[in-house]
Amino acid sequence: DRLDDDGKPEGWEMQPLDEIADFLNGLALQKFPATDPEDSLPVIKIAELRNGVSAKSDRASREVPTKYIVNDGDFLFSWSGSLLAKFWTEGEGALNQHLFKVTSEHYPMWFVAHWVHHHLEEFQAIAASKATTMGHIQRGHLKAAMTLCPPEHVLERLGVVMAPLVEQSIHIELESRSLAQLRDTLLPKLISGELRIADAEKFMERVA
Repeated sequence: DRLDDDGKPEGWEMQPLDEIADFLNGLALQKFPATDPEDSLPVIKIAELRNGVSAKSDRASREVPTKYIVNDGDFLFSWSGSLLAKFWTEGEGALNQHLFKVTSEHYPMWFVAHWVHHHLEEFQAIAASKATTMGHIQRGHLKAAMTLCPPEHVLERLGVVMAPLVEQSIHIELESRSLAQLRDTLLPKLISGELRIADAEKFMERVA
């Protein structure tokens, strides 16, 4: 493609990061305490984004508004403390404050995720420069972070390659989680003698 006067391919547009996607900030979920631990949601904080959900994770009521519910495949971005960004694969949860759930009506999420990661090191440097106990970025920094957006037909051609790669990555993470849960279920029973190896092998065959 030919380049325009700004040095970018003709037909491509520069857009601020906050205009190619919506950045939904989470809630102060202590306002939605879990009344029934068996029917509640894990609270997704920075620790969960980094290490996954655990028995130590806080719980929230299912009365949390729907748009703050996180599901596998959602793209999350922590804008405070440890700035991280990833596709979530830890199951249903509730979005805590200091995290964005990123969505877009106009661009595929593999494209949006690319640009968030492209600017992540810059955002981390901004947060580190804050003279506070917990560095952070502001929405103005999302506005200042520019992206280069191709025409729709080019984006579709790129998506043929990129979308399956992202989907495969998410699928692998989900499979890894399932295997870890299976290990945690079977291993104590094998160690205690409650389950024999032959029985475990048969169980694995049924699962497979």
